[in-house]
Amino acid sequence: MNETKKMRSISRNISRSQIAGLFSAFLLFDILVTCMALCGWCYFQETAGGREFQLSTPRRFELAQERDIPKETKAAIEHTAWHSSLPFESTLSRVRYFYEDETGKERPVYAGRYLIFIWQCLLLLFAVQLLTLLFDMLGGAKKARRQLAPLYEMTKRAQELTDEAAFDEEKFHHLEDAISQISPTGPDARLHTGDSELLGLEQAVNSLLDRMRQSYQQQARFVSDASHELRTPIAVIQGYANLLDRWGKEDEQILEESIRAIKSESDHMKKLVEQLLFLARGDSGKTRLVMEKVSLGNLMKEVLDESVLIDPKHHYILKNEEDDLLITGDSSMIKQAARILVDNAAKYTPEGGDILLRTGRNEKGHSFFLVQDEGIGISPDDTPHIFERFFRSDPARSRESGGTGLGLSIAKWIIDRHGGYFQVLSREGIGTRITVCFPS
Repeated sequence: MNETKKMRSISRNISRSQIAGLFSAFLLFDILVTCMALCGWCYFQETAGGREFQLSTPRRFELAQERDIPKETKAAIEHTAWHSSLPFESTLSRVRYFYEDETGKERPVYAGRYLIFIWQCLLLLFAVQLLTLLFDMLGGAKKARRQLAPLYEMTKRAQELTDEAAFDEEKFHHLEDAISQISPTGPDARLHTGDSELLGLEQAVNSLLDRMRQSYQQQARFVSDASHELRTPIAVIQGYANLLDRWGKEDEQILEESIRAIKSESDHMKKLVEQLLFLARGDSGKTRLVMEKVSLGNLMKEVLDESVLIDPKHHYILKNEEDDLLITGDSSMIKQAARILVDNAAKYTPEGGDILLRTGRNEKGHSFFLVQDEGIGISPDDTPHIFERFFRSDPARSRESGGTGLGLSIAKWIIDRHGGYFQVLSREGIGTRITVCFPS
């Protein structure tokens, strides 16, 4: 019982350390984005009208009195989105920015509307980061305990050796000291005692450290990629908001273009956050599958009908090699994976091209469904990486296609939970065929 408590305590400490590191990274990122946004705004204000930017120009921010704010500025601030619910809104709306022009005259600019907009973006970013920390907190300790389980078993076995075979106490302390000096996340963290009798134990511990290090690196890369993906739509929205602020009131074309771009980036951000939450819930074990008998033929027929309805630009074909091909799985999850594959095929197939859907059994007797397109294909170097999170193959498989780089990762997570596997065949300039197989 005491050993179990110790293991849980160590797991909690590791989890807290990881969460603290993640929180620090988020905080640093938020500060950096805010500083860049403010500096960019100041630069555009000072260079408006063809003026030259001078780094040595005196600058300052100050709070204006309510009576000093022009009526038109007050009216614009009161129509700002989320105005009534924003903390610090009243204070932010009174901020003025002063700088000296080339003649030495001090010019004031009201920064309230822009600061309120930055605060809105930060609130949205805070919400995403809070959800990420929450899911990491919920699953971090459990994941750490699972990773430490082999080490716990080895420690338990070492204790049994001490009791049953009079294990050399000096060797045991030497091993304990060597383990205590290891940093699991260090690049060269290895256990080495120099004792041939402990070689097997060294190899087991080093194997565990390699798995922990790989898991930590994957998590760090995922957080970095997620931050980068969220930063792009926020920057686009900020840019078009500045455009609206400067010229959108007089130019209807700029107004329509900005609204369309902001709506598009908001939809992209919403889709990205939903997919991140799906993967976070899956990684923490919160997603439950409802297993039942599923007809692959009927399921792919539903996918075909939906695709024909929403995408008339391509020719969809369904071929079922068996009339009643049944598997055991979660029908909604498998259907989601099939939709992802069909959506990818449609993105990279020219208009009027064929997209083939097929079900059947392979040479091993495993049930399968496949999606085959007539698209651009995937290079041999990129094929092993297509299921990695945020992976995109340049130049065509880029963000301009509307994807988030998470679709195939979600599909792989779903198929892995069903015990299935993928087979990918692709030729550049000819097309790609992705087969999903389900062992009996």
